Amino acid sequence: MGAVAGEMTFWEHLDELRKVIFRSFAVLIVLMVALFLCKETVFDGVVLAPLTDGFFVYRWMDRLLGLLGLGALEPFRVELVNIDLAAQFFTHVRISFWLAVIVALPFLIYQVWLFVRPALYDREKRAAQTAFGLSSLLFYIGVGVGYVVVFPLTLRFLGTYQVSESVANQISLLSYIGMFLKLNLIMGVVFELPALALLLSRIGIINRQMLRSFRKYAIVAALAISAVITPSGDAFTMIVVALPLYLLYEVSITLCKDKPKEVEVRNDIDK
Repeated sequence: MGAVAGEMTFWEHLDELRKVIFRSFAVLIVLMVALFLCKETVFDGVVLAPLTDGFFVYRWMDRLLGLLGLGALEPFRVELVNIDLAAQFFTHVRISFWLAVIVALPFLIYQVWLFVRPALYDREKRAAQTAFGLSSLLFYIGVGVGYVVVFPLTLRFLGTYQVSESVANQISLLSYIGMFLKLNLIMGVVFELPALALLLSRIGIINRQMLRSFRKYAIVAALAISAVITPSGDAFTMIVVALPLYLLYEVSITLCKDKPKEVEVRNDIDK
């Protein structure tokens, strides 16, 4: 995008957008094909690994409980069933696509940055550049927390919960994959909160004192948001999701700037 934003015509902007979309889709398709061809590694090693007690997170929990002198976790195994003829193939395609999006995220964000950068003022560019750079890292941390903490705990709780021993759990492949993608992707998205707070702080919309004053409301908001975004809607999953949300709010407070002194002085005079 060599031209200045003000000098570019509508069609030039449209052509730049077309280039961004084309490059993004090209990278996604290449990654999707590569992941599709690695079916055993993707499914047995990553997607379906939390289904058995051999999952590394459960082994770590066993070791931690042993160090604390507590009993080990109960044996755990969830068997999936499939009742849809085409479900396994389309699940393979679906997982390949979303994993490609996760892997390609830094490139996709960079493409978006290249497109919007010429339209920003210098102050906005500096703020947005930092936020864009931080967003990829936070997204990966969020997906990691979802995969290592939120999803395994949710699966162990819901996968073994029974209203009666006479009612056996038969979890479908589509139900499992839906929960897997939603929880992990949602955690990746909500972990972008500090990057958004940093951007808004740098351009002067919010500040540290403002966020501190809303702490008590942040707890309620975290619970409300977790109730909306959790696929299952049960109280256990809501609490597991709400805790990281509130911790992210505290991180956002740390990243934000303090209120400018001249504003504080003006407020004192008004009072």
